[in-house]
Amino acid sequence: MERIGIYGGTFNPPHMGHIRAAEYAVSALGLSRLLVIPSCISPHKQLPKGSASGQQRLEMLKLAFANSPGIEVSDLELRRGDVSYTWQTVESLHQQHPQAELLLFMGTDMFLSFDTWKNPERILHQASLAVFYRGEPREQAAILEKKRFFEEQGAKIYLVENPVTEVSSTDLRRMLIFRCAGPFLHPAVAEYIQANGLYGTLENYQNLPVAELETVVTGLLKENRVRHVLGCSHTAVELARLYGADPVDARRAGLLHDITKALDGPFQLTLCREYGITLDDFSRQNPKTLHALTGSLVAHRIFGENPAVVSAIESHTTGKANMNTLEKIIYVADYMEPNRDFEGVAQLRKLAFTDLDKALEHGLRMTLQMLESQGRQISENSREALRFLEQQRK
Repeated sequence: MERIGIYGGTFNPPHMGHIRAAEYAVSALGLSRLLVIPSCISPHKQLPKGSASGQQRLEMLKLAFANSPGIEVSDLELRRGDVSYTWQTVESLHQQHPQAELLLFMGTDMFLSFDTWKNPERILHQASLAVFYRGEPREQAAILEKKRFFEEQGAKIYLVENPVTEVSSTDLRRMLIFRCAGPFLHPAVAEYIQANGLYGTLENYQNLPVAELETVVTGLLKENRVRHVLGCSHTAVELARLYGADPVDARRAGLLHDITKALDGPFQLTLCREYGITLDDFSRQNPKTLHALTGSLVAHRIFGENPAVVSAIESHTTGKANMNTLEKIIYVADYMEPNRDFEGVAQLRKLAFTDLDKALEHGLRMTLQMLESQGRQISENSREALRFLEQQRK
């Protein structure tokens, strides 16, 4: 019997994660062929502003899979138009290939929420599900329970442990703006994106007026990070006026201090490599702390910020010895802006508006105590910053 895989999605843009997962699927499941089908309008998520058109996503997919045996790119959902419901796609393919076994590909999140889809029973009647998962114990238990649930209804479920590193298309779009997405894209796709100016690749973000900067920055943040960044920026302006720093620099540094925070560890490391930065042992072993460094690099190279702003962003997480006023302000504002809520934040806010050095020292001590209690590694920059303040006070 012919086995035909169905791999749908927005593919906005298609990347190496898509390519490797598709090629692995063909081999792992012994597929006769795999159909890669870009959605027209996804029922699960709205395409963000500035996305590639359906035709452009189709053309990029054809470039991405041009040399992948057994994989075909289909415009089935784009031709149909309107919302791309999977049951309609499966039904159409079943009519075209009534003797074939259809295997619908999906990730863990989609599988666990599959019974909330439109007409899931019609899909299960005409196709098997091929679920790619990462093998994490907590996730695996939920998957096995859901698998049993569907199999009791007569469905056929294949579980495929996915060895391919997952890549978030959302993070990739950020990396395109940061000009360092190359390692995650097929060269022909990267060339197509650049030639067509997709995903903001031809925009000039240098020295934007502050209102425009705020719009661009908030669009690059995770939604749950926006309030914090705006709070930090506004607090930094207040502190700058109180302590004699430049309020404009303070606002810009506050806006940009978490510009790369949304990127996970591998993306952080890739950004450093693409920018030619050699990391120390602490940074390589603690990539979650890298957003201060990578944020400063992006602030300089992409947004054209001045050295004062760049330096304040770079030191806002660990601090350093002999910090200047703006650097202290961004460190403290990040720690105690109005949306922060933790034990001791009220005291830190009071110190921030009465004695900036005491607020900085207090913040550093709190951070070191927390890291020590959790058995986590501490940056030498933080230790040096605290020693400097102690010696200065004496």
